[in-house]
Amino acid sequence: MKIALVGVGLIGGSFVLGLKRTMPHLQVVGIDQNAENLIQAKALGIIDSSDTLEHAVQTTDCTILAVPVDAIVHLLPRVLDLANADHTVIDFGSTKAAICGSVKDHAKRACFIAAHPIAGTEYSGPKAAFAELFDNKVMITCEEELSGKQQLALYHQCCASMQMQMRSMDPKSHDLHLAFVSHLSHISSFALGKTVLKKEESEQHIFDMAGSGFASTVRLAKSSPEMWGPIFKHNKENLLDGLNTYIQELERFKALLTSMDEEAMLAYMKEANKIREIVDRIA
Repeated sequence: MKIALVGVGLIGGSFVLGLKRTMPHLQVVGIDQNAENLIQAKALGIIDSSDTLEHAVQTTDCTILAVPVDAIVHLLPRVLDLANADHTVIDFGSTKAAICGSVKDHAKRACFIAAHPIAGTEYSGPKAAFAELFDNKVMITCEEELSGKQQLALYHQCCASMQMQMRSMDPKSHDLHLAFVSHLSHISSFALGKTVLKKEESEQHIFDMAGSGFASTVRLAKSSPEMWGPIFKHNKENLLDGLNTYIQELERFKALLTSMDEEAMLAYMKEANKIREIVDRIA
């Protein structure tokens, strides 16, 4: 099999590295606007060669779009225009409504699979990629009923090679739920990072006093703004709803702290402890 990988960073790079463990003859052609990324990806064994988008799509079996959401919305119709009827096109965008909407009436819609792997780290670029990232992780598929049988067979074969757990959702539900369980946590981390930087005049104080709790809470603030900006834009309405609820909870805790209602604060935190039941299942 030969894959065209558009975006050779953490997500796309990790996916093909995972595939190469069980598909030793897999050939990967890289497409990336950043020439240095292509050089690194080849040196790391992520890709075997690089090419133009047009030629790569026309000479491979499958195209994977692992770039920011804005770029996927722009590129996807063009890739389907270039693809033959047997080609498989998979996107890994973190929002789905705009992406699916961009090709809902395309003549080759059956070639496309809208996917979202629930996997990642706060790092980006080819050097951040590693073969085990997708192992046993959840893969969400949207509008699976609109994808062709041949395309789905190849896609499920790839996911099965990493023992991914398959889930199906409609695009709107996907974006709504991801706003609360993923996207909101990134905003919270960015805001906490800004708060600490604003209040701590000396970086040394951060190094001296920050413990593992701070490091784990603010970890996501190291994520790529170029990737997350488009995600926030495309999931704006759901995120505003989530932010309003989150801000209400912060205001509620602020009021309890202001009044020093220790009993109520204790009850609030015990209620929040119930999230442990969910987090422990994820771990």
